[in-house]
Parts: sequence; C-alpha cells; structure tokens
Amino acid sequence: MIILPKISLIGSNIAKEGLEFVFAGPLAACSDCRVKNVCFNLEQGHRYRVTKVREQVNPCIIFNGDKVNTVEVEELEDYVNVQDSKRIQEGAIITLKSMNCDYITCPNIEKCNLYYFKPDSKVMVKSIGKEIKCPKGYKMKQVAITYK
Repeated sequence: MIILPKISLIGSNIAKEGLEFVFAGPLAACSDCRVKNVCFNLEQGHRYRVTKVREQVNPCIIFNGDKVNTVEVEELEDYVNVQDSKRIQEGAIITLKSMNCDYITCPNIEKCNLYYFKPDSKVMVKSIGKEIKCPKGYKMKQVAITYK
C-alpha cells in the first residue's frame, strides 16, 4: 500500500525542511483563492513539520512576498497542559478545555490556553509528563496527546 504525503502550502520566505508549525486554521481572506483547499487540508490546532519543499509556487495575498510553496508535511505529537485529576490517565479520551488564564507573562500560557485548538476537541492521552509550575497555583500536568 502506498501512503501519500500530506500536502499544504506555506510562505516561500519560510518554506524550509524541518520547519515546525501549528496550523491555526483557515483565514476569511482566503475564501476566494483557487488553491485554498490545499492550504486548508490540515487540522486546526495540530502541529506539523515540513519534510519536503517542492518547486511548485503559487500566488498568495497573505504571505510576505505574495508567494507560497507546496510542501509535504508530517503530523507531530503534541503536548498540552491540563489540570491534574484522576480522570487524566494514559489511554483516556478527554475533551480539551482552555484554562483562559490571564497571566500573560507565563511561559506555559499557550499550552494551557490552547489558542489554536478547536473548542471541545477530543484527544487521547498518550502519556502523562511532568508537573507544570503554575504561577496562579493550579495543579497542572503536561500530557502528550493524539487526536481523535
């Protein structure tokens, strides 16, 4: 069986093998673009790594330089910070909830507030990691997740 690579588009000025990014989701400004389906075939909130930059270049009104390259990407394991509880066990299916924390200088804010995830995303806890030091006193754990 042949497995085809996942394809997307990324700004030509940043299109490099090894680049890791989180797909933030579709932009309203792209609604009339002829190649938007190639950009939007990734899952919002998921982390990816560029594995190959293809020579194909397309025009784009969003990215600097007005050009995007076709790239092959692989999905990466992701980590989030969740409030520790007895329900957080390896193999458990959980619904992600943002902490909506307002401590903007905290180095963990993006992994606690889950800016890039769709609301109420269901994920499986792959492994439970270290305890996170929360400046507001919440008991937080870092967990590796896979998407459901």
